[in-house]
Amino acid sequence: MLYRRNASYVSDLGQSVVTALAPRRGEHILDLGCGDGALTEIIADTGAQVVGIDTSSEQIAACRTRGLNVFICDGHMLPFDSEFDAVFSNAALHWMNNVDLVLGSVENSLKKGGRFVAELGGKGNIKTLIDAFLNILEEHGVEPSSMASWYFPDALTYGTKLRSHGFIVDYIELFSRPTKLPFGVGGWLDTFGGPFFQAFPQGKQHLARAQAIAYIEPRIRDSEGFFWADYVRLRFSAHLPK
Repeated sequence: MLYRRNASYVSDLGQSVVTALAPRRGEHILDLGCGDGALTEIIADTGAQVVGIDTSSEQIAACRTRGLNVFICDGHMLPFDSEFDAVFSNAALHWMNNVDLVLGSVENSLKKGGRFVAELGGKGNIKTLIDAFLNILEEHGVEPSSMASWYFPDALTYGTKLRSHGFIVDYIELFSRPTKLPFGVGGWLDTFGGPFFQAFPQGKQHLARAQAIAYIEPRIRDSEGFFWADYVRLRFSAHLPK
């Protein structure tokens, strides 16, 4: 599976978010944007009852090979009503552009006193890669608005959004985390570059990929030849009043 081969570091680095969640035996927990289920499985191993949701049928299929309770669902429209003790999310919320719909869905899904613990891309995340995308779009005369965007907020903005949906914010922090790309820039683009490449006609996507690699590689290669993406993460823990 492409995601597991190229992006296993996502779940490896997300294990500290599971620690922050501190799942307990018997708790009912929702994994929002569960991906291939690597972290969902870790949470389930604590004895918590975990439900995972994702929009990718391929990721859901991978989860089911782990024996997890998962189904396809859009995080903007969660079908739950006060069912969960906690909602967990790692590296998924920045793919969901309507933050108010997402937070409203999470709020509705949690029991009173329920907690929301997550990490997502924050302001400045992958700036070098985004700059490359914008330059190439301009070169080809393609409007930047045609590129599907990620949502990378700062701590103040996201904290305000959480409070507007009734959450008490326990902590929220924005931090830089340069991340080694184990399969290089090409591997990252093949896994996460969809929002960029879909802006091009099918016949030009291969050329756009080659141009992106040529732009990005010299900017993120270290002295030993490894590539480091300029990741910036936003991590928070919040809860609803009892």
